[in-house]
Amino acid sequence: MTGTTRSTETLDSRQRKLLFRAWHRGMREMDLVLGTFADAEIDKLSDEELDAFEILLHENDADFLKWVTGERPVPDHLETPLMRRILDYRPVFLTE
Repeated sequence: MTGTTRSTETLDSRQRKLLFRAWHRGMREMDLVLGTFADAEIDKLSDEELDAFEILLHENDADFLKWVTGERPVPDHLETPLMRRILDYRPVFLTE
């Protein structure tokens, strides 16, 4: 998988920007986690959820990967319904 599998034709500029950022993290594992989530959900997120997603995209990849794999708990300030949804999209190879 090299990136998004969805068309961006129906997305607004903010959604397109966040989708791109989700697929271009710097750590391939996080590209897969956040990019896969964004492919499936970006057009369904409310403005408030897009705000929260944007905040999550500022988190450090190494830290985020530890939260995704369960190596470390998600910090309280990031433990949100949106984070739960993202964790539900994590690829199986990251949870084994």
